Amino acid sequence: MAAMDAASGYDRMKELKEFDESKIGVKGLSDSGITSIPRFFVHPPETLSDLKSSSTCTSIPVIDLSAANSTTRRRQIVEQVKEAATTWGFFQVINHGVPMSELDDTINAIKAFHEEPHAVKSKYYKRDEAQGVMYASNNDLYRANAAAWHDSLQAWMGPRPPKVEDIPEVCRNEVVAWDKRATEVAEIVMEFLSEGLGLEAGKFKELTFSDGRVFVGHCYPYCPQPDLTVGITSHTDPGVVTVLLQNHVPGLQVKHGDEWVNVNPVPGGLIINVGDFLQIISNGEYKSVQHRVLANSYNEARISIVMFFNIGTLKEDDYCGPLPELLSWEKPAIYRNFTMKEYLENFYHKGLDSKSMIDKIKIQN
Repeated sequence: MAAMDAASGYDRMKELKEFDESKIGVKGLSDSGITSIPRFFVHPPETLSDLKSSSTCTSIPVIDLSAANSTTRRRQIVEQVKEAATTWGFFQVINHGVPMSELDDTINAIKAFHEEPHAVKSKYYKRDEAQGVMYASNNDLYRANAAAWHDSLQAWMGPRPPKVEDIPEVCRNEVVAWDKRATEVAEIVMEFLSEGLGLEAGKFKELTFSDGRVFVGHCYPYCPQPDLTVGITSHTDPGVVTVLLQNHVPGLQVKHGDEWVNVNPVPGGLIINVGDFLQIISNGEYKSVQHRVLANSYNEARISIVMFFNIGTLKEDDYCGPLPELLSWEKPAIYRNFTMKEYLENFYHKGLDSKSMIDKIKIQN
């Protein structure tokens, strides 16, 4: 590729830097009325050939949480969550306690931020992924082989939340409120996941699995050549669990077996998925699975709000691995212990990918 680029006179790094330093993001490119996308967004043929939309009627499990506090129904919900986390790694929850008006307010606030004038948004544009508040296009812009067609507003909400005034004013109240609401939902789901492993309901909270929190508000604007790029590259999430709120514009796909399944938005639903960290600490019981977002061919932007939940108390030299209480002679560890430093470096030193951390620490028999 480098030789071909040299022969054609194409300077990829120069174009990347010009795009990055312009701070306009893909929303700015889309709004400018371009009819072809910059070359660094074009993905290789092997990626593009796999982009066909799912033709099956299969869909991820939908779990009703309305009876979450019922002693008679709770066991049934635990079994449903366990089954979904084991076989799919993804599921939607409905009747989770968050009013539809708050879901809409959160989506509208993030949409409003991405529609702000360049002069307003660009003040937040930077590349400091590990703390504070950041607006950028493609967190892994300089690490990925090809860029993806999305912009993101990111805020670390825990364990050290930003100054409230550092969050853009147009969505400030909604980001703070959503952090609280999404955490409530995540902690309920974590109780079910914990019980599904035969542990106490509060085990994951005790282990601070909801203390490390990152809010990300993605915008996938209209793409003039959606067959040449992706909205987000196929990847697995690195953390414990992810809570996703999306508007009605489709695009999310989940890998199930050998096929990609469309995840169509359910009104009022929240999508939950298992992260690599949870797969590891559950000793492979729960599955972290590949997912991606197709480039948006609709005139309306796709908006998705993601809350990533991760362990909040560990230092770089602390070790993690499968929970000891899940291991036995019959069920030995299938992953080795690892340090948080190793875990973080694996995420920040490469582009988005699938299960590279899990592959790295898997014990070979």
